[in-house]
Amino acid sequence: MARPKEFDIDVALDAAVEVFREHGFAGTSAQMLTGAMKIGKQSLYDTFGGKWQLYCAALKRYSGTETTAHIGLLRQSPTAIAGIEQMLERVVMEAHRPCLGMSSVSEFSVGNEELVNIREAAGRTLGTALLSAIGQAKIAGDLAVDLDPDEAAAFLLANIAAIRIAARGGANQDVLSALSRLTLKALK
Repeated sequence: MARPKEFDIDVALDAAVEVFREHGFAGTSAQMLTGAMKIGKQSLYDTFGGKWQLYCAALKRYSGTETTAHIGLLRQSPTAIAGIEQMLERVVMEAHRPCLGMSSVSEFSVGNEELVNIREAAGRTLGTALLSAIGQAKIAGDLAVDLDPDEAAAFLLANIAAIRIAARGGANQDVLSALSRLTLKALK
């Protein structure tokens, strides 16, 4: 009979997300993970199957959390353009924290189908919400009438990545805020 888990899997997974965010896959050791997760090495392997499976679970968790936060801002704002602005403001405020999604792209590019599938699923979900917000903002007259929604969504996602990269490269809050403002200005 298997022993019941003596730790909260969600808490342990959140701790793993933080380690992978900071160090990437290659830079993270099992010892770093077990220390942060407050579990033994055997529990890591019994519960998650190994470092790779844990990394994939962490990326999926991180992507889902980020996507949910972005969509929440898009949907809960009084106007569609305010939702887009608030989403970009959140990116600016969080940009100095490493992005696990960006680091997985940097570390693995499109060379691993499992990671690509995780990132694409989150991207599709966020992309759908962005398309809706862009369409609503166009109808309200807040974005250019001739703006192609698919191109605008791709532009927003690319600029979110650019803001995060700029932050990791040392850009200060003023520069990141300017990038956010210019992103919106380009859509109007």
